[in-house]
Amino acid sequence: MKYPLMRNNILKEDLVPVISLLNEDEPKLTSGPEVLKFEQEWSNWLGCKYSVFVNSGSSANLLCLALLKEIYPNGGKVIVPPFTWSSDISSLIWMGFEPLFVDIKLETLGLNSSKVIDQLKKDQEIVAIFITHAQGLNALDQELIDYVEKNKIFLIEDVCESHGVKLPNNKKAGAFGDLSCFSFYYAHHMSTIEGGMICTNRESFYQTLRMLRSHGMLRESTNEALKNEFVLKNKDLNPKFIFTRPAFNVRNNEIGAIIGRNQLKRLDQIIIKRAENFEKFLELMPSWVFKNFNLQGQSNYAFNLILKNPDKELFNKLCKQFDENSIEYRIGSAGGGNQVRQPYVKAFKEISEEQINDYFPITDHVHFFGMYIGNFPDLENDEINWLANIINNV
Repeated sequence: MKYPLMRNNILKEDLVPVISLLNEDEPKLTSGPEVLKFEQEWSNWLGCKYSVFVNSGSSANLLCLALLKEIYPNGGKVIVPPFTWSSDISSLIWMGFEPLFVDIKLETLGLNSSKVIDQLKKDQEIVAIFITHAQGLNALDQELIDYVEKNKIFLIEDVCESHGVKLPNNKKAGAFGDLSCFSFYYAHHMSTIEGGMICTNRESFYQTLRMLRSHGMLRESTNEALKNEFVLKNKDLNPKFIFTRPAFNVRNNEIGAIIGRNQLKRLDQIIIKRAENFEKFLELMPSWVFKNFNLQGQSNYAFNLILKNPDKELFNKLCKQFDENSIEYRIGSAGGGNQVRQPYVKAFKEISEEQINDYFPITDHVHFFGMYIGNFPDLENDEINWLANIINNV
Protein backbone atom coordinates (compact mmCIF):
# COMPACT_ATOMS: atom_id res chain seq x y z
CA MET A 1 0.00 0.00 0.00
CA LYS A 2 1.13 3.56 -0.71
CA TYR A 3 -0.60 4.57 2.55
CA PRO A 4 -0.95 1.62 5.00
CA LEU A 5 -2.79 1.40 8.31
CA MET A 6 0.53 1.42 10.17
CA ARG A 7 4.23 1.76 9.46
CA ASN A 8 7.47 1.87 11.47
CA ASN A 9 5.86 0.80 14.74
CA ILE A 10 8.86 -1.34 15.69
CA LEU A 11 12.11 0.56 15.22
CA LYS A 12 15.68 -0.69 14.93
CA GLU A 13 16.38 0.82 18.35
CA ASP A 14 13.75 -1.55 19.82
CA LEU A 15 15.66 -4.55 18.44
CA VAL A 16 19.14 -3.62 19.70
CA PRO A 17 18.50 -4.90 23.26
CA VAL A 18 16.85 -8.01 21.79
CA ILE A 19 20.01 -8.74 19.79
CA SER A 20 22.06 -8.24 22.95
CA LEU A 21 19.93 -10.83 24.73
CA LEU A 22 20.26 -13.32 21.86
CA ASN A 23 24.05 -12.87 21.87
CA GLU A 24 24.31 -14.07 25.46
CA ASP A 25 25.78 -17.53 25.98
CA GLU A 26 22.61 -18.92 27.53
CA PRO A 27 19.81 -16.41 26.94
CA LYS A 28 16.54 -16.97 28.76
CA LEU A 29 13.74 -16.32 26.29
CA THR A 30 10.66 -17.58 28.08
CA SER A 31 8.88 -15.44 30.68
CA GLY A 32 11.42 -14.15 33.18
CA PRO A 33 12.92 -11.00 34.75
CA GLU A 34 12.31 -8.76 31.71
CA VAL A 35 8.60 -9.62 31.81
CA LEU A 36 8.44 -8.66 35.48
CA LYS A 37 10.26 -5.36 34.84
CA PHE A 38 7.91 -4.53 31.96
CA GLU A 39 4.87 -5.26 34.14
CA GLN A 40 6.18 -2.99 36.89
CA GLU A 41 7.07 -0.16 34.49
CA TRP A 42 3.68 -0.44 32.78
CA SER A 43 1.88 -0.24 36.15
CA ASN A 44 3.86 2.89 37.01
CA TRP A 45 3.02 4.47 33.66
CA LEU A 46 -0.68 3.65 33.85
CA GLY A 47 -1.14 4.46 37.53
CA CYS A 48 -2.31 1.05 38.72
CA LYS A 49 -0.90 -1.39 41.28
CA TYR A 50 -0.58 -4.61 39.28
CA SER A 51 -0.10 -5.69 35.67
CA VAL A 52 0.11 -9.12 34.03
CA PHE A 53 1.78 -9.48 30.62
CA VAL A 54 0.12 -11.98 28.26
CA ASN A 55 0.46 -13.04 24.64
CA SER A 56 -2.36 -10.89 23.17
CA GLY A 57 -5.13 -8.44 23.94
CA SER A 58 -7.60 -11.23 23.20
CA SER A 59 -5.97 -13.39 25.87
CA ALA A 60 -6.26 -10.43 28.23
CA ASN A 61 -10.01 -10.33 27.48
CA LEU A 62 -10.34 -14.06 28.11
CA LEU A 63 -8.54 -14.03 31.47
CA CYS A 64 -10.62 -11.09 32.70
CA LEU A 65 -13.79 -13.05 31.97
CA ALA A 66 -12.34 -16.22 33.49
CA LEU A 67 -11.76 -14.24 36.68
CA LEU A 68 -15.29 -12.81 36.52
CA LYS A 69 -16.56 -16.40 36.18
CA GLU A 70 -14.94 -17.24 39.51
CA ILE A 71 -16.85 -14.36 41.10
CA TYR A 72 -20.12 -15.23 39.33
CA PRO A 73 -19.99 -19.01 38.69
CA ASN A 74 -23.62 -19.02 37.52
CA GLY A 75 -22.92 -16.37 34.90
CA GLY A 76 -25.26 -13.47 34.30
CA LYS A 77 -25.62 -10.58 31.89
CA VAL A 78 -22.73 -8.26 31.00
CA ILE A 79 -23.34 -4.92 29.27
CA VAL A 80 -21.19 -4.50 26.16
CA PRO A 81 -21.21 -2.21 23.13
CA PRO A 82 -21.90 -3.77 19.73
CA PHE A 83 -19.05 -1.55 18.49
CA THR A 84 -16.02 -3.45 19.79
CA TRP A 85 -13.59 -6.24 18.90
CA SER A 86 -14.93 -9.78 18.58
CA SER A 87 -12.80 -11.22 21.42
CA ASP A 88 -14.65 -9.09 23.98
CA ILE A 89 -17.93 -10.77 23.05
CA SER A 90 -16.40 -14.21 22.42
CA SER A 91 -14.83 -14.23 25.90
CA LEU A 92 -18.22 -13.55 27.45
CA ILE A 93 -19.85 -16.36 25.50
CA TRP A 94 -17.09 -18.89 26.24
CA MET A 95 -17.30 -18.12 29.96
CA GLY A 96 -21.07 -18.57 30.10
CA PHE A 97 -22.16 -14.94 30.33
CA GLU A 98 -24.87 -13.32 28.24
CA PRO A 99 -23.80 -10.19 26.35
CA LEU A 100 -26.35 -7.41 26.78
CA PHE A 101 -25.75 -5.02 23.90
CA VAL A 102 -26.25 -1.29 24.40
CA ASP A 103 -25.77 1.24 21.60
CA ILE A 104 -22.98 3.82 21.46
CA LYS A 105 -22.70 7.58 21.12
CA LEU A 106 -21.18 8.86 17.91
CA GLU A 107 -19.20 11.55 19.77
CA THR A 108 -17.23 8.97 21.76
CA LEU A 109 -17.77 5.71 19.82
CA GLY A 110 -18.39 4.28 23.31
CA LEU A 111 -21.38 3.09 25.31
CA ASN A 112 -24.28 5.52 25.70
CA SER A 113 -24.09 6.15 29.47
CA SER A 114 -27.76 7.05 29.91
CA LYS A 115 -28.87 3.84 28.21
CA VAL A 116 -26.41 1.81 30.29
CA ILE A 117 -27.74 3.28 33.53
CA ASP A 118 -31.32 2.64 32.43
CA GLN A 119 -30.47 -1.03 31.85
CA LEU A 120 -28.71 -1.32 35.22
CA LYS A 121 -31.74 0.10 37.02
CA LYS A 122 -34.24 -2.32 35.50
CA ASP A 123 -32.28 -5.58 35.12
CA GLN A 124 -31.09 -7.38 38.26
CA GLU A 125 -29.28 -10.09 36.26
CA ILE A 126 -26.53 -7.69 35.12
CA VAL A 127 -23.26 -8.51 36.88
CA ALA A 128 -20.78 -6.24 35.08
CA ILE A 129 -20.06 -3.68 32.37
CA PHE A 130 -17.41 -4.45 29.76
CA ILE A 131 -16.70 -1.05 28.24
CA THR A 132 -14.60 -0.35 25.14
CA HIS A 133 -12.57 2.82 24.71
CA ALA A 134 -12.68 2.60 20.91
CA GLN A 135 -10.31 4.23 18.43
CA GLY A 136 -8.47 6.29 21.04
CA LEU A 137 -11.53 8.05 22.46
CA ASN A 138 -12.73 8.09 26.07
CA ALA A 139 -15.93 6.08 26.61
CA LEU A 140 -16.31 6.85 30.34
CA ASP A 141 -18.05 10.14 31.03
CA GLN A 142 -18.58 11.56 34.52
CA GLU A 143 -22.19 10.37 34.66
CA LEU A 144 -21.17 6.73 34.27
CA ILE A 145 -18.09 7.08 36.50
CA ASP A 146 -20.27 8.43 39.32
CA TYR A 147 -22.90 5.71 38.89
CA VAL A 148 -20.33 2.90 38.82
CA GLU A 149 -18.63 4.21 41.96
CA LYS A 150 -21.85 4.83 43.88
CA ASN A 151 -23.41 1.46 43.03
CA LYS A 152 -20.18 -0.59 43.08
CA ILE A 153 -20.71 -1.92 39.56
CA PHE A 154 -18.03 -4.36 38.40
CA LEU A 155 -16.29 -2.66 35.47
CA ILE A 156 -13.89 -4.09 32.90
CA GLU A 157 -12.21 -1.58 30.58
CA ASP A 158 -11.05 -2.59 27.10
CA VAL A 159 -8.30 -0.09 26.29
CA CYS A 160 -6.68 -2.20 23.59
CA GLU A 161 -6.55 0.58 20.99
CA SER A 162 -6.64 3.62 23.30
CA HIS A 163 -3.42 3.69 25.33
CA GLY A 164 -3.11 6.90 27.33
CA VAL A 165 -6.70 8.14 27.04
CA LYS A 166 -7.52 10.45 29.95
CA LEU A 167 -10.83 10.19 31.86
CA PRO A 168 -12.72 13.23 33.24
CA ASN A 169 -11.23 12.49 36.69
CA ASN A 170 -7.77 12.76 35.05
CA LYS A 171 -7.00 9.07 35.52
CA LYS A 172 -5.78 7.16 32.52
CA ALA A 173 -8.29 4.77 30.99
CA GLY A 174 -7.58 1.35 32.40
CA ALA A 175 -6.68 2.61 35.87
CA PHE A 176 -10.32 3.10 36.93
CA GLY A 177 -12.07 -0.24 36.37
CA ASP A 178 -11.80 -3.41 38.43
CA LEU A 179 -9.91 -4.93 35.51
CA SER A 180 -8.58 -3.55 32.23
CA CYS A 181 -7.15 -4.96 29.02
CA PHE A 182 -4.49 -3.57 26.65
CA SER A 183 -3.18 -4.85 23.34
CA PHE A 184 0.35 -4.46 21.96
CA TYR A 185 -0.51 -5.61 18.45
CA TYR A 186 1.60 -4.11 15.66
CA ALA A 187 -0.88 -1.41 14.61
CA HIS A 188 -1.59 -0.14 18.13
CA HIS A 189 0.09 2.72 19.99
CA MET A 190 2.99 0.50 20.95
CA SER A 191 3.85 -3.04 19.97
CA THR A 192 5.53 -6.12 21.42
CA ILE A 193 4.95 -7.94 18.07
CA GLU A 194 1.98 -9.71 19.67
CA GLY A 195 1.04 -9.09 23.29
CA GLY A 196 -1.38 -7.74 25.84
CA MET A 197 -1.61 -6.56 29.43
CA ILE A 198 -4.19 -6.98 32.18
CA CYS A 199 -4.25 -4.35 34.93
CA THR A 200 -5.91 -4.16 38.33
CA ASN A 201 -5.63 -2.50 41.73
CA ARG A 202 -6.72 -5.62 43.64
CA GLU A 203 -3.99 -7.90 44.95
CA SER A 204 -6.30 -10.93 45.02
CA PHE A 205 -7.15 -10.40 41.32
CA TYR A 206 -3.45 -10.09 40.52
CA GLN A 207 -2.67 -13.44 42.14
CA THR A 208 -5.56 -15.14 40.34
CA LEU A 209 -4.54 -13.66 36.97
CA ARG A 210 -0.94 -14.81 37.39
CA MET A 211 -2.16 -18.36 37.93
CA LEU A 212 -4.79 -18.21 35.17
CA ARG A 213 -2.05 -17.08 32.79
CA SER A 214 0.09 -20.14 33.44
CA HIS A 215 -1.90 -23.39 33.69
CA GLY A 216 -3.39 -22.41 37.07
CA MET A 217 -0.10 -23.30 38.76
CA LEU A 218 0.23 -22.26 42.40
CA ARG A 219 3.92 -21.48 41.99
CA GLU A 220 2.98 -18.48 39.79
CA SER A 221 1.49 -16.73 42.82
CA THR A 222 3.67 -14.24 44.70
CA ASN A 223 1.50 -14.41 47.83
CA GLU A 224 3.22 -16.71 50.35
CA ALA A 225 0.20 -16.99 52.64
CA LEU A 226 -1.97 -18.11 49.71
CA LYS A 227 0.65 -20.64 48.61
CA ASN A 228 1.01 -22.08 52.12
CA GLU A 229 -2.76 -22.46 52.39
CA PHE A 230 -2.90 -24.57 49.22
CA VAL A 231 0.15 -26.62 50.19
CA LEU A 232 -1.33 -27.50 53.60
CA LYS A 233 -4.60 -28.58 52.00
CA ASN A 234 -2.84 -30.69 49.38
CA LYS A 235 -0.07 -32.53 51.20
CA ASP A 236 -0.16 -35.38 48.70
CA LEU A 237 0.97 -33.03 45.90
CA ASN A 238 4.34 -31.63 44.90
CA PRO A 239 4.11 -27.90 45.81
CA LYS A 240 5.67 -26.99 42.47
CA PHE A 241 2.90 -28.80 40.63
CA ILE A 242 -0.31 -27.77 42.33
CA PHE A 243 -2.87 -26.63 39.75
CA THR A 244 -5.34 -24.41 41.57
CA ARG A 245 -7.97 -24.03 38.81
CA PRO A 246 -8.66 -24.96 35.19
CA ALA A 247 -6.64 -22.39 33.28
CA PHE A 248 -4.57 -21.53 30.21
CA ASN A 249 -1.05 -20.93 28.96
CA VAL A 250 -1.03 -17.39 27.59
CA ARG A 251 2.35 -16.22 28.85
CA ASN A 252 4.49 -13.84 26.84
CA ASN A 253 8.29 -13.91 26.66
CA GLU A 254 11.47 -11.93 27.30
CA ILE A 255 11.77 -10.68 23.72
CA GLY A 256 8.30 -9.13 23.80
CA ALA A 257 9.00 -7.60 27.21
CA ILE A 258 12.29 -6.04 26.06
CA ILE A 259 10.61 -4.46 23.02
CA GLY A 260 7.75 -3.26 25.23
CA ARG A 261 10.09 -1.67 27.79
CA ASN A 262 11.90 0.18 25.01
CA GLN A 263 8.69 1.36 23.34
CA LEU A 264 7.22 2.52 26.66
CA LYS A 265 9.97 5.16 26.84
CA ARG A 266 8.46 7.02 23.88
CA LEU A 267 4.78 6.15 24.35
CA ASP A 268 3.81 9.57 25.74
CA GLN A 269 5.28 11.32 22.70
CA ILE A 270 3.52 8.86 20.38
CA ILE A 271 0.20 9.66 22.06
CA ILE A 272 0.73 13.41 21.67
CA LYS A 273 1.66 13.09 17.99
CA ARG A 274 -1.27 10.81 17.11
CA ALA A 275 -3.70 13.19 18.84
CA GLU A 276 -2.26 16.19 16.97
CA ASN A 277 -2.50 14.30 13.66
CA PHE A 278 -6.17 13.51 14.24
CA GLU A 279 -7.09 17.11 15.07
CA LYS A 280 -5.31 18.34 11.91
CA PHE A 281 -7.11 15.68 9.89
CA LEU A 282 -10.54 16.70 11.23
CA GLU A 283 -9.89 20.38 10.49
CA LEU A 284 -9.39 19.54 6.81
CA MET A 285 -12.48 17.37 6.42
CA PRO A 286 -15.46 18.47 4.26
CA SER A 287 -18.84 19.35 5.74
CA TRP A 288 -20.32 15.91 4.93
CA VAL A 289 -17.91 14.15 7.31
CA PHE A 290 -18.77 13.81 11.02
CA LYS A 291 -16.26 15.84 13.06
CA ASN A 292 -17.88 16.39 16.47
CA PHE A 293 -15.93 13.77 18.38
CA ASN A 294 -15.29 14.35 22.06
CA LEU A 295 -11.54 14.94 21.88
CA GLN A 296 -11.01 15.62 25.57
CA GLY A 297 -8.22 13.31 26.72
CA GLN A 298 -8.10 11.56 23.33
CA SER A 299 -5.22 9.33 22.23
CA ASN A 300 -6.11 8.69 18.61
CA TYR A 301 -5.68 5.23 17.16
CA ALA A 302 -6.73 5.91 13.56
CA PHE A 303 -8.39 8.58 11.44
CA ASN A 304 -12.13 7.97 11.83
CA LEU A 305 -14.05 8.82 8.70
CA ILE A 306 -17.83 8.64 9.19
CA LEU A 307 -20.44 10.23 6.93
CA LYS A 308 -22.82 12.61 8.68
CA ASN A 309 -25.76 11.18 6.77
CA PRO A 310 -26.43 7.81 5.10
CA ASP A 311 -25.29 8.00 1.47
CA LYS A 312 -24.29 4.75 -0.24
CA GLU A 313 -23.27 6.43 -3.48
CA LEU A 314 -20.95 8.88 -1.75
CA PHE A 315 -19.47 6.17 0.49
CA ASN A 316 -18.77 3.92 -2.50
CA LYS A 317 -17.05 6.79 -4.31
CA LEU A 318 -14.88 7.35 -1.26
CA CYS A 319 -13.85 3.69 -1.16
CA LYS A 320 -13.09 3.73 -4.89
CA GLN A 321 -10.81 6.74 -4.51
CA PHE A 322 -8.93 5.05 -1.67
CA ASP A 323 -8.52 1.88 -3.74
CA GLU A 324 -7.23 3.83 -6.74
CA ASN A 325 -4.73 5.72 -4.57
CA SER A 326 -3.54 2.62 -2.67
CA ILE A 327 -4.85 3.90 0.66
CA GLU A 328 -5.58 1.11 3.12
CA TYR A 329 -8.85 1.40 5.06
CA ARG A 330 -11.26 -0.63 7.17
CA ILE A 331 -15.00 -0.32 6.58
CA GLY A 332 -17.09 -0.35 9.74
CA SER A 333 -14.16 0.95 11.77
CA ALA A 334 -13.33 -0.94 15.02
CA GLY A 335 -13.83 -4.69 14.68
CA GLY A 336 -15.60 -4.36 11.34
CA GLY A 337 -18.59 -2.50 12.73
CA ASN A 338 -21.70 -3.89 14.41
CA GLN A 339 -20.83 -7.18 16.15
CA VAL A 340 -24.53 -8.03 16.42
CA ARG A 341 -24.48 -8.65 12.66
CA GLN A 342 -21.65 -11.20 12.91
CA PRO A 343 -22.30 -14.97 12.48
CA TYR A 344 -20.76 -15.90 15.83
CA VAL A 345 -23.21 -13.59 17.67
CA LYS A 346 -26.22 -14.69 15.60
CA ALA A 347 -25.39 -18.32 16.36
CA PHE A 348 -25.54 -17.49 20.06
CA LYS A 349 -28.47 -15.08 20.07
CA GLU A 350 -30.65 -14.33 17.06
CA ILE A 351 -31.47 -10.64 16.69
CA SER A 352 -33.80 -9.58 13.90
CA GLU A 353 -33.06 -6.83 11.40
CA GLU A 354 -35.89 -4.80 12.90
CA GLN A 355 -34.36 -5.09 16.38
CA ILE A 356 -30.94 -4.07 15.07
CA ASN A 357 -32.45 -0.98 13.44
CA ASP A 358 -34.39 -0.09 16.59
CA TYR A 359 -31.75 -0.75 19.25
CA PHE A 360 -28.41 0.02 17.54
CA PRO A 361 -28.92 2.84 15.04
CA ILE A 362 -25.64 4.63 15.84
CA THR A 363 -23.50 1.50 15.66
CA ASP A 364 -25.28 0.52 12.45
CA HIS A 365 -24.58 3.93 10.92
CA VAL A 366 -20.86 3.48 11.57
CA HIS A 367 -21.10 -0.10 10.28
CA PHE A 368 -22.39 1.00 6.86
CA PHE A 369 -21.07 4.57 6.53
CA GLY A 370 -17.88 4.62 8.59
CA MET A 371 -14.29 3.52 8.21
CA TYR A 372 -10.83 4.29 9.49
CA ILE A 373 -7.49 4.95 7.82
CA GLY A 374 -4.03 4.89 9.34
CA ASN A 375 -2.54 7.39 11.78
CA PHE A 376 1.07 6.86 12.83
CA PRO A 377 3.72 8.86 14.69
CA ASP A 378 5.98 9.58 11.69
CA LEU A 379 3.09 10.95 9.62
CA GLU A 380 3.99 14.23 7.87
CA ASN A 381 1.65 17.20 7.41
CA ASP A 382 2.03 16.86 3.64
CA GLU A 383 0.60 13.36 3.85
CA ILE A 384 -2.37 14.53 5.90
CA ASN A 385 -2.99 17.26 3.32
CA TRP A 386 -2.74 14.68 0.51
CA LEU A 387 -5.34 12.47 2.23
CA ALA A 388 -7.63 15.44 2.85
CA ASN A 389 -7.43 16.56 -0.79
CA ILE A 390 -8.49 13.12 -2.02
CA ILE A 391 -11.44 13.07 0.41
CA ASN A 392 -12.53 16.64 -0.39
CA ASN A 393 -12.47 15.90 -4.13
CA VAL A 394 -14.78 12.89 -3.92
